[in-house]
Amino acid sequence: MTSLVGDLRFVRWSGGCAFLGTWVAIVPMHSHQAIQVVLTEAGECLLRDSDNSSGLSCGLGIVPSRQPHSLDATSIDLCMVLFVEPETREGRALTESFLADGIAALPRELVASAAEVLFSEFRARRGDPLMANAVQGVVHALTGEVEPAVITDERILRAIDYINGHLDSDVTLDTVAAQVFLSPGRFRHLFVEQTGIGLRPFILWRRLMRSWELAMEGVPLSTAAHQAGFADSSHLARTSKRTIGAAPSGWRMSATPRALGIA
Repeated sequence: MTSLVGDLRFVRWSGGCAFLGTWVAIVPMHSHQAIQVVLTEAGECLLRDSDNSSGLSCGLGIVPSRQPHSLDATSIDLCMVLFVEPETREGRALTESFLADGIAALPRELVASAAEVLFSEFRARRGDPLMANAVQGVVHALTGEVEPAVITDERILRAIDYINGHLDSDVTLDTVAAQVFLSPGRFRHLFVEQTGIGLRPFILWRRLMRSWELAMEGVPLSTAAHQAGFADSSHLARTSKRTIGAAPSGWRMSATPRALGIA
């Protein structure tokens, strides 16, 4: 399979994650739970909301949660694809500030200083903590001190924490609902109301993030699939292709740098 990216770096933190690299193929139409921010080091990429769309050229673009889209960054030397969980404060702030009308191009000046730090850290191959701080700097530049009008229910945030800690086990509606002292029916309704997605696809999204994290640490894909809670590597591949447009076998991954002795 042709590689989707030339040199991929994955960074994760509580509430989001990011891929940084050089895209050597167009990411086909897909959709996922997270809000997506696309930031180029220089030049413009192309975001489309359908295969028939002429697309939106941008150096900084944002895509709503669950919005079908494709990405063409093949003419860009370096591009970051950033995923922000919509139920977080930052996700709520991004939605309220920028996403009233679907996919949008934003002034790159909003994140100019943060972007300079981010790409500089990437090229210096900094370790995960420094890279995570740099990526979060871009998010902060977009959200600032904005306090969203809608706040996610604390019970849903506790449930998400539980899910993240048990991805390698059988996470069911009953077990998660019990953690927040709600009936399964009431919890199901509240979860969809607060996150906009059912529990099962949400768990798959979080397992996908965990598998990326493991793969970037050098764990073989078959092992990463099992450790992230997938039935097997084929299940991981199908979920990845549907969710982000490509199976992991289409990525050329770089092991996570351990700069300055920092894990």
